[in-house]
Order: sequence, then C-alpha cells, then structure tokens
Amino acid sequence: MGFIPSLKYLRTSFSESGFRLLFLAVLVGIVAGCGALFFYYATNAVDHLMLGKIGNYHPPLEGIPVSTDSPFIDSLQLDFSWLLFILPVIGGLISGWLVYTYAPEAEGHGTDGALEAFHRKGGLIRTRVPLVKTIASIATIGTGGSAGREGPIAQIGAGFGSFIATKLGLSTMDRRILLLAGMAGGIGATFRSPLGGALFAVEVLYRDPEFEHEGLIPCIISSIMAYSLFGAVTGWEPLLATPHFRFDHPQELILFGVLGLVCALLGKFYVKVFYGMRDLFKRLPIPNWLKPAVGGFCLGILAMFVPQVLGSGYGWVQSALYGNMALWVMIVIALAKILATSLTISSGGSGGVFAPSLVIGAMIGGAFGASAEILFPLLTQDPRAYVLIGMAGFFAGVANAPIATLIMVSELTGNYGLLAPLMLVCVVAMLTMRKNSIYEKQVAGRFDSPAHLGDFVIDVLEGISVSELADKGHPPVCVPSGMPLPDILNLIATAKGAYYPVINSEGLMTGIFSVTDIRRILNEDIPPGLIIAEDIATREVMTATPEEHLPQVMKRLTLRNLDEIPVVDPDEPQKVLYMLSRRSLLAYYAEQVEKTREGMAG
Repeated sequence: MGFIPSLKYLRTSFSESGFRLLFLAVLVGIVAGCGALFFYYATNAVDHLMLGKIGNYHPPLEGIPVSTDSPFIDSLQLDFSWLLFILPVIGGLISGWLVYTYAPEAEGHGTDGALEAFHRKGGLIRTRVPLVKTIASIATIGTGGSAGREGPIAQIGAGFGSFIATKLGLSTMDRRILLLAGMAGGIGATFRSPLGGALFAVEVLYRDPEFEHEGLIPCIISSIMAYSLFGAVTGWEPLLATPHFRFDHPQELILFGVLGLVCALLGKFYVKVFYGMRDLFKRLPIPNWLKPAVGGFCLGILAMFVPQVLGSGYGWVQSALYGNMALWVMIVIALAKILATSLTISSGGSGGVFAPSLVIGAMIGGAFGASAEILFPLLTQDPRAYVLIGMAGFFAGVANAPIATLIMVSELTGNYGLLAPLMLVCVVAMLTMRKNSIYEKQVAGRFDSPAHLGDFVIDVLEGISVSELADKGHPPVCVPSGMPLPDILNLIATAKGAYYPVINSEGLMTGIFSVTDIRRILNEDIPPGLIIAEDIATREVMTATPEEHLPQVMKRLTLRNLDEIPVVDPDEPQKVLYMLSRRSLLAYYAEQVEKTREGMAG
C-alpha cells in the first residue's frame, strides 16, 4: 500500500512531460550504449589492423598494471614498419571525403557541434551527422590520428537524442535535454564514468561554473543505462589501472597548487596552437576534403621522430602512472602531442580532444612530479600521483569543466584517494585562465545562451501587453503570393525586416518567409523566374495579437528561434498590423530593467 502514495507523490513532483523525458532518457541511454559499443569495437578493430598489423606499432596497453620487470622507457625509439607514417594520410582522406561530402558540420572534435546545436539550433542535429561522424572518426582514430572518442561519441549520442525528440514532436527545450542525455550516455559508457559523463554533459555548456540543471536527472539516467550496457559487454574494470594513491600530506598542496598554474599556462598554449593550426589550414588553397590528409601527412612526419603521438596514447599514460617513464620523455611527448592533436583535428579530421588532453596533462603532471621529487624531496610524497592529477588539471583548464573532470578522472582510474588535490588543481587551472577554452561554442553562462533567452525577461515583462510596443514595431513588407523571385529580390533589397508576409489578392496573410528561405531556394536548381512567393513561404505562421502579454510572445519567439513575429488583428487573424522584432522586445526589456534599478537606487 505504501507504494501507491509514493507513486502519487512522484506524479505531483514531476509533470507528465517530466515523466516522458525520464522514460525517453532510458531509451536514449540504451541506444547511446549500443553506439558506444559499436564505436569501441570498430575503432579497436581498425586500430589493430592498420597500426598493429600493417604499421607493426605496438604501444603499451592501458588498463593493465605495469610490472616491476617492465623495461624503463627512457627513449623515443620503437619498432615499426615504414608504412606506419602513411596510415594517417589514408585516414585523413577517408575522413575528409566523408565529412565534407555528406555532413560538413561533423568535422573537428564533435563536442562543439553538440554545443552549437544546444545553444543556437534548438537542439537540432541532422540525422546523417552521427553516422558520418562515426565512420569518419573510426577512420581517423584507427589509422593513428591523435584524437579521442569523447567528441565523436558525444555527437553520436546527442544526434540520437535530437532525432527521437524531433520524431516525437517534442518541444525545443525537451529536444535540448535529450540531446544532453545522449551526450551523457555516450561519454559515460565510453570512459566507464557514469557520474562524470552526466556531469560533463550539463557542465561543458558554459565557461562559468554553471550547470544545465534541468538536464541533470535525464543525463544521469541515460548515463546509467549506457554504462551498464557497455560494462556488461566489455567488463567493469576502469579504463586505466593505477597504484594505490592516497593524500595525507597537507603541505604538498603547495606543489599541487603550482601544478594547477602550470596546467593552466600550458593549456593556454595548447588552445593557441590548436586554433592557430586551424586558421593555417583554412588558408591553404586546396579543397577542404584534402586538408585532413595534409594534416595526416604532417602527423606522419612528426611520428617518425616521436611515434608515441599516434593513437589515443592511453598506454603511455599507463606507463607514466607507474613511474616507468623518464622525465625528458614525458616532456617531449606532451609537447609533441599538442602539435599532433592540432594537426589531426584542426585540419578537419574527426575525433575528440578529451583523450589527447588527458595524455598531455598526464605527461605534464608526470614531468612536474619527477622534477618536484628532485627539487623538493621532503614535500613530494609520491611523484606518480602527479600524473593522475595533471590529467584532470589540464583538461579542467582547457574545458572549463572542473567538477565533471575530477569525477571522470577518478572514475576512469578507479582511484578516489586524491580527491582533495584533484579539486584544488582543477579549480586553480580553471580560474587562472577563465576565458581559455578548447570548446569554441561554449558560452559564458545561461544568460548568454540563446537557449535561455526568454528565461530572464519574464519577470520584468509580466503584465505588459504587446500593444505597448506598437510604436517600436515596423510596417510589414508584404509580398503578393504570385510575385516572381526576381521581383521579390528587388522589393526586399532595401527592406529592414527579416521576415516578409505573403498576402493574397485581399491583402490577407497566407504565409511568411525569411531571407534564409530565399537563400535555400537559390541553392536549388530551379530557374528563379519559375519561383513565386507562395513557393518560398511557410503556411504555419506564428503570430501575436496586441492584447497578448509580452512573456508569452517572448516564449514563442524563443521556442522557434524567430527574430520577428507578425502582430495581427485579433478579429481578423490574417491581417498583419505590424512586425515586432525580438531585438525591439529585448531593448524594451533593458529599458524596464534600468528603470527598476533607478527606482531601487532612489
């Protein structure tokens, strides 16, 4: 009997929409887990064939403790086939052709694509993007590209979340939340980090320490399902094996704080090189689809001198975690990995930046720990611990996601003994370079996200009707339904509006179009003289009336991401009175906020 009151309590705590999202988060998590499994096995198979069989490249394995009789790594020399250096070119050719032919938005590290979809595209990701991203990333990573699985699996999971929300006709906000749930599921499974994956999806959206709290529960549920499915098939061991680290020397926090500063400074250098390389490749006078192959060729040349830069690099992190690598080798790998990652991804190759960032941070931390043991032996308890802390500190500094990062690193190593120093280093690294980010599509905070544009204007605008902004509207530029495209272009050439109502012979609105709709039509192989206004216009017009309150109109504009809305006669809904822009509404909002402040100050 106690179950029924509990169920009633849940129903009052969550709306029907909330229950639907929780159910869909389970489905998204299952699909994200399946996608992670396919991506994992496909990438490993291509890696084994290309790097292992053809390139004869056999780096240390991750997840296996390094034994005491393992040879100490004090050299960059490895046994390999000369074909190894051609493989990244092949991967670049395949990836570049696929991406730039079928889904240009799938180029790069993927997480930015998901962030842009959340902030600026209403959570929409084209259906083909996850498929193209999957194959292109397998080609890039499996042939030795210095990239990881985080970006691709984030975009793959996000793509499915967006797909299912679109097919079910959910609201824009629900679609954004399912997009985040897909990201969380993919990352939580791939890195065996269910909590870290959920927190990463809701934290990485913003540079400031903010969370997309509405998506947290669906992200947790999705991540649990994906991680459980992935673990049931691949096993439950952490991604990396570590010695038993512990923190019981508070005075060592001084060194950890310095490590945080070092991670922040080198993170700034990393981002500069990464995007500087992208700008360099943009200026190359060759087709875009060839540029990843050029990046792969340069990566192959670099690998002739530092072969450790190829692939994900987790095996080298595994060796460093057990103190089995020379100080100078770690420094060289860290610097070379920055260049290798930039050559792979900034050239247009497909892959994530999480794994390379962990490798770079691990090498920086290992070199710092080895140096600290020499210079400050009384302060340094275990120099190997700095490898793990450097991983988290470096990525937290370049991703502005300190909470998710410290949890993810703890989960993927199965080591929670260093939480206190991890917290310190992650926060120091993030605060030192606040505006530094490897994710260009991050926004400063919720206030700066178009996804939340309407959230902050509701209170001030409450009770104010649209009619009070009539003088801020502008007359509509109406287009007769039969007007041909060339005449339309002449008509709107000097118009100030962004949207143009299409009217019939009686002057009543039958549809509306924007400049974007005209661009879309111009890209089609149809003679302009055969196109008339009603061919361009959409008949599903979102309108407002003078009596409506501004918060309702603002929500409507935000829901469809519209710049303008027609204000119509309530007695004759097809008669347009004037056009009201979102810019005018926000300007009015700013005026009201200023008046409120002045009133409070007085």
